Amino acid sequence: MSGLTSRSDNQGRLMLPADWRRRNKVGPSTEMLLSEAEDGSLRLETREQAVARAQALVRRYIPENVSLVDELLAERRAEAASE
Repeated sequence: MSGLTSRSDNQGRLMLPADWRRRNKVGPSTEMLLSEAEDGSLRLETREQAVARAQALVRRYIPENVSLVDELLAERRAEAASE
């Protein structure tokens, strides 16, 4: 992690460094997600970064040769056939 710094203004707003915004494709209307850690620190990420992090977390528990989509479709088809 690089050592970026910023200061808050008198209304508590932070200016995100331009270089970081460019690297992370953050524009004027980009939705940012903040999550607070137990120690009070904040994680700032774009929605796309949060989704990618969640997908990577879930992917660790799914074997490579398994398709959750195919399994879901098979279950739904079996349910529909039994109705």
